[in-house]
Amino acid sequence: MAKRLFDILFAALALLLLCPLLLAAALWVRLDSPGPVLFRQRRVGRGGRPFDIYKFRTMVTGAEAAGPQITVGADARITRAGAWLRHTKVDELPQFLNVLLGDMSVVGPRPEVPRYVALYPPELCALVLSVRPGITDLASIAYRDESSLLARSSDPERAYVEQILPAKLAYAEQYVATRTLWLDLRIIGWTLLAVLGRPVNPAVATQHARKP
Repeated sequence: MAKRLFDILFAALALLLLCPLLLAAALWVRLDSPGPVLFRQRRVGRGGRPFDIYKFRTMVTGAEAAGPQITVGADARITRAGAWLRHTKVDELPQFLNVLLGDMSVVGPRPEVPRYVALYPPELCALVLSVRPGITDLASIAYRDESSLLARSSDPERAYVEQILPAKLAYAEQYVATRTLWLDLRIIGWTLLAVLGRPVNPAVATQHARKP
């Protein structure tokens, strides 16, 4: 109950304070390329329930049909506005609406598309999906440059499935086992530092997360 109350208050305050930035980003997306301002994608939430996640659109319209669901390096489908929105993570801000709707939390395991959730090991699937997915988590900090990492692989899809996804699940498992409101506040702080270009060493963050 305390976490849900925190989520509602934090999301409402964030949307209020960030309103000028959100409006400016929406206008830029609209003027930069044809298509809707917001991008909606089906993700898997708590208890395996599907929901539509909201983001500012960062790719050309129809991008999902023209390529993989993961982005790799300087993906040609990314718009000019989208490149900046992704780099600064401003594209994720509309997810505060998902928080208010109850689909997501401010902090929690990042929600995946059904295709990748189907690959979760059975022993981890129920655990990871036992909590609301979040806008940010330890995996988001550790893999802030995920697209660049995948660009170095000759088979990005395989690299994601065999290397990055298991690591993300390990972070998610750890979060579910150690979650507290204090940990959420620390993850929010580490995320802000990462966005400002001062990323926290994931190993250090993990050590802090394990402390009671």
